[in-house]
Amino acid sequence: MGNFKNKLAQFMYGRYGTDQLYIALIALYFVLIVVNGFIKSSIISVLMSVILILIIFRALSRNIYKRNMENEKFMKFFKPIKSKGAFQIRKIKESKTHRFRKCPHCKKMLRLKRVRGKHTVKCPNCNKEFEMRILN
Repeated sequence: MGNFKNKLAQFMYGRYGTDQLYIALIALYFVLIVVNGFIKSSIISVLMSVILILIIFRALSRNIYKRNMENEKFMKFFKPIKSKGAFQIRKIKESKTHRFRKCPHCKKMLRLKRVRGKHTVKCPNCNKEFEMRILN
């Protein structure tokens, strides 16, 4: 087994390997497998084949600079989506104890304790005070 590991490591030396785009493509591939299980479309099968070839090509590529640039472009697109999703999940998790409201002056999102009534809130970003009403 150790000999196989050494040969595999030697083969992968100088190759790009995996990154965030690789993981996203694998996730997309598995989603398409599930969808294809229900729909049975030849278009989805072809798309799965193309994605699988792309996954293997990127992992075994020796052009590390180009693969890195592809990953950076993907991350510029994906990072805002990921952060927005993480923020929504945080809002759901903290919904029993906190409310999230925007400052009317600077539009920064504020995390306020869930206490019913009218409150005077001071924004930590622009230092302006304003009235905020929390219903529930």
